[in-house]
Amino acid sequence: MSGRFSVRLGSVYSSNGRTSGSFYNTQTVEMPVGAFQALNGIAWGKCFLRAGSQRCRCGLSWSLRRYHHGALPDDIKSLRAVLNPDISKIRNIGIMAHIDAGKTTTTERMLYYSGYTRALGDVDDGDTVTDFMAQERERGITIQSAAVTFDWKTHRINLIDTPGHVDFTLEVERALRVLDGAVAVFDASAGVEAQTLTVWRQAEKHHIPCVCFLNKMDKPAADLSFSIESIRLKLKANPVLLQIPIGSGKNFTGVVDLLTNQKLTWELTLTRDDGRTFEVKSLGQCEDRELLQAASEARTALIEQVADLDDQFAELVLTDFSDNFDAVPADKLQEAVRRVTLARKGVPVLCGSSLKNKGVQPLLDAITAYLPAPNERHHDLVRWYKDDLCALAFKVLHDKQRGPLVFLRIYSGTLKPQTAVHNINRNSTERMSRLLVPFADQHVEIPSMSAGNIALTVGLKQTVTGDTIVSSKASAAAAARRAQNDSGTGKKRGEHADIVLSGVEVPDPVFFCTVEPPTMAKQADLENALKCLQREDPSLKVRADPDSGQTILCGMGELHIEIIHDRIRREYGIETHLGPLQVAYRETVLQEVSTADTLDRTMGDRRHVASVSLTVRPADMSCDVAFTKELKEQIQPEMREAVENGVQSSYLQGPLLGYPVQGVSTLIHGISVEPGTSPAMVSACVSRCMLKALRLAGGQLLEPVMSLEVTVGEEHLGSVLGDLAQRRGTVRDIQSRHDNNVLLATVPLAEMMGYSTVLRTVTSGNATFSMELDAYQAMNPQAQSALLRRMSGGM
Repeated sequence: MSGRFSVRLGSVYSSNGRTSGSFYNTQTVEMPVGAFQALNGIAWGKCFLRAGSQRCRCGLSWSLRRYHHGALPDDIKSLRAVLNPDISKIRNIGIMAHIDAGKTTTTERMLYYSGYTRALGDVDDGDTVTDFMAQERERGITIQSAAVTFDWKTHRINLIDTPGHVDFTLEVERALRVLDGAVAVFDASAGVEAQTLTVWRQAEKHHIPCVCFLNKMDKPAADLSFSIESIRLKLKANPVLLQIPIGSGKNFTGVVDLLTNQKLTWELTLTRDDGRTFEVKSLGQCEDRELLQAASEARTALIEQVADLDDQFAELVLTDFSDNFDAVPADKLQEAVRRVTLARKGVPVLCGSSLKNKGVQPLLDAITAYLPAPNERHHDLVRWYKDDLCALAFKVLHDKQRGPLVFLRIYSGTLKPQTAVHNINRNSTERMSRLLVPFADQHVEIPSMSAGNIALTVGLKQTVTGDTIVSSKASAAAAARRAQNDSGTGKKRGEHADIVLSGVEVPDPVFFCTVEPPTMAKQADLENALKCLQREDPSLKVRADPDSGQTILCGMGELHIEIIHDRIRREYGIETHLGPLQVAYRETVLQEVSTADTLDRTMGDRRHVASVSLTVRPADMSCDVAFTKELKEQIQPEMREAVENGVQSSYLQGPLLGYPVQGVSTLIHGISVEPGTSPAMVSACVSRCMLKALRLAGGQLLEPVMSLEVTVGEEHLGSVLGDLAQRRGTVRDIQSRHDNNVLLATVPLAEMMGYSTVLRTVTSGNATFSMELDAYQAMNPQAQSALLRRMSGGM
């Protein structure tokens, strides 16, 4: 659509019919089509322009209700503020949690209260904004992360709702890689759960400040103290409690804001009440003596805790308010909590019930108040680009009409459609045709996007997850020169090594199976489908079996592969057949071995002769290759690369069953190459020598071991323990949680096939479980012998 639109912007009215503010005083404003679409999309979440309309005159108005504590701002932002907010007003956040803690429900309430959606979606009804895949709506779980952009008061929030299931951990990883802050959602009756630990470690790895939200405070078993203590003990974090609940269980009606000494209550008298209106009162008007006492003690503890964590606030308190903590101003306390949060010395804790529409608006306020803006996060590498474009591709989706859609986090510069950009990782230049603001599965086209934002691009056909995008090759070269000049040293290899944003760490798959098309005529279609799915999901690995020629799918779990199989059927119309699931084992060595080998081959009129001597020894879980000091100084870079390639290729297939090798260190202490020998022949010689060494060192299978958490009643505990004993499980602890037992154990993944069905049977459906990958551990001799016999019999 081309041309410009003339938009008539009228007065803004509150729910009582009186004018609460004017928006350009009903004057006509000229703007580009894309700008109008973006404004309209942000206001309502969809575009009401009709195709073919080159010019229209539209009356645009919002009908706002008044709130005791504004869920929507009364002051409407200017067009420029809506389309290009100041970077200090941007918040890039993720919602992370254990499965079923209420992430998607919380996100749904945020979108509703911010004015993006007109109705509250429900996970059980399958009508939420961010769970838009058919598989997500059928199963009631989040499978892939979804990005939405909305405004809250004067701030722009770019939010990513992430999965809570262990099989989709990569979705959390790549979202956290590009975010500036995170909201960790907890089930207040369960506290920290298995997957909570995983996502929290991921946030810690990327140094992301967090806010905690204790959800489901309306549950009978909800326990504030228990949840706070589990955060302190299990996450090794320092929870800073900013609210205390009013009432408990079904009587939970609101919270006390300890910073402002205000009582926030949601009196939902009707079943259709959406929680948009809530009452704010000063605690001085409260007649509940117990609540007043609890709030006073909690605020005093908050002030003391923050003073211990922030020297500036401690000096203020000791100087001016040592005799009366009640007089500490709320704004000074809030500023101190923000400093503590950004320094990651503590995590603010709020509470509420998203499903019951209580406590979400204060959470949105906390996001804008305590989590950092993009310019408060220091990315050292970005400064070399100055005002030039620097962005990271962190997610790819495939659209049947538009092709690949690439999500970019813009760290510097400005992104515009119809421009060429350079991909440093691929050393290629591509043309970006369109630029969009992400709204889950519906997007709004815009004319430009500035630093600090998350954008969706169309036209980047070669870009994959983890690629660095810059404005041009010259821009990358200029950034490299700045980096080298600043450090005083240049790199001999890889001119852009210092200016490439670190990508996304992809975990190794733990399951694999064969996949076959219904007929050979569909083989090409299947390969194309798998290629597209791999680009979307880097944790999905596809390879061909060298012996049978079959296509092998490798994934993160049973559910992961099941979802991939279902997507191939639904989205690509191919009825594939999956072989039995198998566990992706690893191999390692038992002892140190030194060996040597020589390769002597004549190809055409050239003779290739290479000799190598090396030592392999057991190491930690990684695999590496090193050279002796003398050899490191003598070897040419080309030969060194050939040797490293030979060692790394030998790690791909171990000598026992052909599984990847793990936990081996290789030392190269001799290499001799006659003139005219190609690097490929050197790599082949090293690979052959490595295979010999790995066989002599004695093989050991490593199996993935899962950390299992089962919540079960006392009457079924014995049955669960007996079943785990048969699965080679090791019980680490049994804890009490309200009326249930929480059983913590480690169990080999191979023994967990179909566990959900068995657990449902032995407990009559009265138990839940979750698990995550703990580590790869040496398989016991009996199990290894049985597996070797089984695999040998199947060959």
